[in-house]
Amino acid sequence: MNLSPFSSFTVIRKNLLGGIAAAALAASLLLLCAGIAASAGGKSYFVYVGTFTAASSKGIYGFRFSPSTGEAVSLGLVAETANPSWLVATPNQRFLYSTNEHPGKTEPGNTITAYAIDPKTGQLTLLNKVSSKGVGPCHLSLDRTGKILIAANFGSGNIATFPIQPDGRVGEASGFMQDHGSSIDPQRQGGPHAHGTVTSRDNRFLMVADLGADRIFSYRLNHSTGALEPNDTPAAILPPGRAPRHMAFHPSGKYMYLVSDKGLSTFAYDSAHGTLKELQTLALPDGSAGQSTYSEVQVDRAGRFVYDANRKDASIGVFAVNPATGTLTTIQRVPTGGKTPRSFSLDPDGKYLFTANEGSGSVSIFRVDTTTGLVTPTGQVMQDVPEAASVAFAAAK
Repeated sequence: MNLSPFSSFTVIRKNLLGGIAAAALAASLLLLCAGIAASAGGKSYFVYVGTFTAASSKGIYGFRFSPSTGEAVSLGLVAETANPSWLVATPNQRFLYSTNEHPGKTEPGNTITAYAIDPKTGQLTLLNKVSSKGVGPCHLSLDRTGKILIAANFGSGNIATFPIQPDGRVGEASGFMQDHGSSIDPQRQGGPHAHGTVTSRDNRFLMVADLGADRIFSYRLNHSTGALEPNDTPAAILPPGRAPRHMAFHPSGKYMYLVSDKGLSTFAYDSAHGTLKELQTLALPDGSAGQSTYSEVQVDRAGRFVYDANRKDASIGVFAVNPATGTLTTIQRVPTGGKTPRSFSLDPDGKYLFTANEGSGSVSIFRVDTTTGLVTPTGQVMQDVPEAASVAFAAAK
């Protein structure tokens, strides 16, 4: 299927807007943060910002960030590529992967690109590019081994897995699953639209939030080969119009959190069967759920707090986790300091939160109080990142 950057899929997609502290052995620090490991401690690290390139953006932008001072220094454009809307780095800090969600002037889109990271300069070197095996790859994640890359293809509503080679290149797809179903909105939910994926803590199951089908699909994952199989209970069926987007597991593996049009939901997770049971859904207090576009969710590594972002009111929410039930209590909601927070990410130490503000072409930096969970703007805003969409981290030497 050949699609122009102004295809009907692009229009739909745009309308949707659809360790623990670092131990100081300076040569090899590996910490997992939202599927990304990065060493931090008192040293600096690289912050990579993925973007859309419909207007003035040219690709992936880099910054060197010092956690001790909270200062971000721009590295400028580190990779020129079309619509690298989602980024993810490997646990060994050596490689970065991006989607190419839509076609560009000289690129076909619907691809995944692999880069090698220079640990001294932060510059990226192109390794290879492969088909995402679908239309509109909007999200990438890694399995718990960090050796399987998973792409969610929004436009075609399917999932593909790819082995990561020892040299960082992406191999040909080793697993594929087509979502099925539709829901109540004929324009937005006329068919499946895979929006985000996450693997269970034991790495046995892959969860897929499908915005079009109003389902969370559960697939069995072979983490040795990347092969996928339908689970015995293939999906959690959500109320019509829920429009699920992204998910995050609690460190205990007992709970999973989901952002959708209706707000932030808590699910109990049955690890033996790979199934979910909804426990709670929290919406914004102004009652705007159903019109809001919650865009991202993450859990701190201690499992005490959950964070979400809402594009409509450009805010970050902070929630305390009940350790006995996994349910949430709202403790803070703050403006992002920019427009349209496409996503955010907690840094490798969990002491900073970076929000990619697509509408204002900026990344706002918040300091996180790891005791209370509360976030405070640092006053630092990373500018010159047009159409900012996602944030990833890598260790710097």
